[in-house]
Amino acid sequence: MGEFDLIARYFTRSVRPDGAAVLGVGDDCALLAPAPGMQLAISSDMLVEGRHFFADVDPEALGHKALAVNLSDLAACGARPLAFTLALSLPRVDEPWLAGFARGMWRLADAHGCELVGGDTTQGPLNICITVFGEVPPGRALLRSGARPGDDLYVSGTLGDARLALEALLGRITLPAEVLAHARQRLERPTPRVALGLQLRGIASSAMDLSDGLVGDVSHILKASGAGAVINAEIAISLIAASAYSCSASGTLDAELARRCTLSGGDDYELAFTAPPGQRAAVAAAAAASGTAVTRIGTVVAEPGLALVDGSGQPLANRYASFDHFQ
Repeated sequence: MGEFDLIARYFTRSVRPDGAAVLGVGDDCALLAPAPGMQLAISSDMLVEGRHFFADVDPEALGHKALAVNLSDLAACGARPLAFTLALSLPRVDEPWLAGFARGMWRLADAHGCELVGGDTTQGPLNICITVFGEVPPGRALLRSGARPGDDLYVSGTLGDARLALEALLGRITLPAEVLAHARQRLERPTPRVALGLQLRGIASSAMDLSDGLVGDVSHILKASGAGAVINAEIAISLIAASAYSCSASGTLDAELARRCTLSGGDDYELAFTAPPGQRAAVAAAAAASGTAVTRIGTVVAEPGLALVDGSGQPLANRYASFDHFQ
């Protein structure tokens, strides 16, 4: 099978008449028509075999995740998905693998009304790069730079389960089968919080998606905003869903492991966001409207830096760092 046959079979569909794409796959450029007055939100993410996923990962799950991590960036901006491009490097043409990958990708794309409008394919090490396009009204995008002292700090969903799965798959820990199955689902099929991001427009003062770990990613918000924050670490580590399962002979998840997974684990693809205390009812309404749980885990303060405290407000050593590709 040649390159163009591959594209035609697995990655070409007619554009939706009600979508933003005027012209999709097949020409040298795609044509997008955002709604009048809207701004484009654009983001790219790359997934590399051996760095971001295991060689034996289910291709359908990989197709889902490749698009999900990009949609998560749109969610953090409060943007509605429109379209995406796919650049795909393949060691060889493996039709069952391609069918599964495309199936997972198309299913998530259809759920968010997001069209594949172009890209590239080549032979080489397995590497997936998606660029996603969304739209947001002028002045309504959620940014990292808007957090202010006194704001509440929230996270969506659960934290730490993806890292827990990674630790088990790397052979560093052993988990009961039911715990690993749940955690692996969070690692390989994250849920982009697009609906929540849209609901938070006009409510949240800042936002970011959690891809590299809570401590590091929240620090990016604080740096951009010129502020600091205090996080209740006990609340944060309670958000690891695996804590509901029996993970050891004592029936509990090791406390230090839970801290590492939730505070610096990465691959959660939840949203961290801030909002003034006067917006608590609005935040609760946004969570309900989007069907997404949110938890208040801390407070923005004037003094720069990120501090961790325990359940009684006593300081904890912050020895947790997020993932960095070059460290």
